[in-house]
Amino acid sequence: MRISVSSWSFQQLLAAGKINQLDMIKRAKALGFQAIEYIDIQPMEGLGVRETAELLREESEKCRLPIIAYTVAADFLRAASAEAEALRLYEQVEIAKILGAGILRHDASNGFGAPENATRGFAQALPRLAEGSRLVTEYAAARGIVTTVENHGYFCQDSLRLSALVEAVGHPNFGALVDFGNFLCADENPAQAVGNLAPYTRHVHAKDFHVKSGMADDPGEGWFRSRGGNYLRGAVIGHGEVPLRQCLGILKRAGWDGCVSIEFEGVEDCETALRIGLYNLKKAIQNI
Repeated sequence: MRISVSSWSFQQLLAAGKINQLDMIKRAKALGFQAIEYIDIQPMEGLGVRETAELLREESEKCRLPIIAYTVAADFLRAASAEAEALRLYEQVEIAKILGAGILRHDASNGFGAPENATRGFAQALPRLAEGSRLVTEYAAARGIVTTVENHGYFCQDSLRLSALVEAVGHPNFGALVDFGNFLCADENPAQAVGNLAPYTRHVHAKDFHVKSGMADDPGEGWFRSRGGNYLRGAVIGHGEVPLRQCLGILKRAGWDGCVSIEFEGVEDCETALRIGLYNLKKAIQNI
């Protein structure tokens, strides 16, 4: 298993104006990562998204640090139609191709949203989510790019919902991006959830969380609530509650041997957190 890093892990530095998207490649290389992935590329000054993607690709090749995946927002339920959202995402497939990324992760939906639709659930949404995801993956397959949906955004966070979506799409080019930590946002046991999704896994995020019971007092800044009301805070890989080695072992026994991307979103200094997390992830991989 190779170890990558998500550009989201550098968000602290990016938001503070200390680095730009190009700088992330050098930082990731210096820390010892073997690849990088990008989330929602922001056009650099005077450039469009395509030109920015070209610069990122050039920098990655110069640093010999491949861009393996590209992540974008999407919502097939809130768009005018599944087809309309798929058409919008075709452009994002082209951006992934410019980057040299072999994987595109797009969202499925955050849910129906409007209060009057509160009783409408995943079963009602599934046909439309599958329709949109199938259109995107058919387009991407012709360009050599795998598409995935992640356990992300509460509505599609559960492992059984995500596996149902993969089954409904029914295309060999489409699968799951399995984020170990995100299952805790839906109060699901990460190891059990990874076991459910192992046959459908196309890409992996290693993320960790500190967890406190929803019965406790609000811990304050840096914490947010799970769907079931527990408190979560992003953690350095290996410092939180996610059974990292167990999750990796499940995937290895299922025959998966791809790239694992660290996605850090804690309050610690991000480069210190990534250095420690990389060490802990390497150790976990060696011991499975």
